[in-house]
Amino acid sequence: MKAFIKDCIKANKKIYEYINTHISNLDYIYSGQIGFGGDKSLNIDLFAENIFIEYLKPYGDIFSEESGYISSNSSYKIIIDPIDGSDNFSSNLPYFGTSIALQKDNKTIIAVVCNLATGILIYKDENKKIKKLNLATNKYIDFLELQDSNIGIFERAYTNPKLCEKLYENNIKYRSLGAIALSLCDARNYSFVLFYGKIREFDIAAGVYICEDLNIYQSDKFLIVAKKIHIFNLIKDIIN
Repeated sequence: MKAFIKDCIKANKKIYEYINTHISNLDYIYSGQIGFGGDKSLNIDLFAENIFIEYLKPYGDIFSEESGYISSNSSYKIIIDPIDGSDNFSSNLPYFGTSIALQKDNKTIIAVVCNLATGILIYKDENKKIKKLNLATNKYIDFLELQDSNIGIFERAYTNPKLCEKLYENNIKYRSLGAIALSLCDARNYSFVLFYGKIREFDIAAGVYICEDLNIYQSDKFLIVAKKIHIFNLIKDIIN
């Protein structure tokens, strides 16, 4: 599957270079289309999706947040979020990216997540190896793992003020960054990652595969990821 990863890198590099050299006001505008996931699609969402389709369609069926299923009658499924954190992008908040998960028999075997604001791409291959690439320099960099962190990530915190209050009562520090795939990708560097709301496959498939060696709990409304078991149990007790 080296060819698939190479084409994922090429597609992300093309999107990254476009955003940094050719971006225009038109890219920030609502396209008039409601994506398969239920959100309004910006022009940049559709632009990125078209690039991924161009590079990745030969490898399998595509399931995209924007257009839904694009079938090629393959045993492989490619789950993509063309722009993870579109609201951040449209507000010039530098925390947005892309996510790709390649599945066979409904099991993720390769995941690629790219932070388009920094140009840092992380992928985990079928052999469970994680690598980190700087798109600007085309050089691989060390995948460092922080041993201790003072903060967690609570995505969509604004939708659950009662839970925010419980975290405050337990003196738990967190941030709400607005791009769940990016947050999951770096979960091992945070105290925890907590997601509340409707859990969609294209939001979490790639990120969960990258952090699958951590403690993970998922229900119909919550996703918790934490490296340390006592933090994991604490957050789980708070939400239940």
